[in-house]
Amino acid sequence: MKADVTFPSSSLSLAGTLFTPDDHIDGRLPAVVVSHPGGSVKEQSPSVYAERLARAGFAALVFDAAHQGESEGEPRGLEDPFQRAEDIKSAVTYLTTRDDVDPDRIGALGICASGGYVPYAAQTDHRIRSVATVSAADMGSVIREGLGRTQDPAVLSAMLDQAGAQRTAEARGAAPRMVAWLPDSAEDLPPTATRQLRETFDYYRTPRGHHPRANRGWVQRSVDLIAQYDSYAMIRLVSPRPLLMIIGSEAETGYFSREAIEKAAEPKRLAVIDGATHVDLYDRDAYVTPAVAELTAFFGRSLTG
Repeated sequence: MKADVTFPSSSLSLAGTLFTPDDHIDGRLPAVVVSHPGGSVKEQSPSVYAERLARAGFAALVFDAAHQGESEGEPRGLEDPFQRAEDIKSAVTYLTTRDDVDPDRIGALGICASGGYVPYAAQTDHRIRSVATVSAADMGSVIREGLGRTQDPAVLSAMLDQAGAQRTAEARGAAPRMVAWLPDSAEDLPPTATRQLRETFDYYRTPRGHHPRANRGWVQRSVDLIAQYDSYAMIRLVSPRPLLMIIGSEAETGYFSREAIEKAAEPKRLAVIDGATHVDLYDRDAYVTPAVAELTAFFGRSLTG
């Protein structure tokens, strides 16, 4: 079963969908907040995981981040990691108010960029009893250093100059400057595009994963928010609550989870899905199925044991 819900976050109304087991009649359920990738919406990969978690006996809440999807927030397309963390905490708050959810058995799952935002939020929100990620990425590092840490430092300096100029321009009445997450056509992908970029295009810009409310672009001055953010600087604070990070063996982002697990304190686990890339874990059944098996076992131990 699923139901549309709304809840507040920093005075903004967020739109969500709550998945619950079809056979649930009464009693309080363990619950998992599922947070979406950057540029994504709740109907995409989060719902793939939430639906399966509901089948396994959990309430699972997906939602659109502030400034994105059906949720409130201007300018549209702003990617603010600190607001994203607040949205996750607000989703937990909402679940604690429901009569069908056990407030002492709430976990959180973050996918891609939210694989950074969820641990970041959980570091200081002890109501999140267990933390899991799928294809995690630290957006702060991506903006500062590029994927794989090969970006020339001059790139970040130029982007921050542009962000400051855009703040001034907006104060004088200009519209926010938008930058496309991806080109509209495969022909427009650069010849140097990585496998991950091409697979991301295949997910978001084709019928495979396209959703009309997913952001076509993001506010470019978001970089001055993202650049000062570090997903895993205090990940040790998640302990003694358990941490599970799931990656594909072929994921170009795998180093984020490997390094985060090294920094984290026990109990912690890195699960590697053989043959999967970063984007495979969004929706490819051959890889999602073993990832969900890891998640249901993990949340089963940490939230229902």
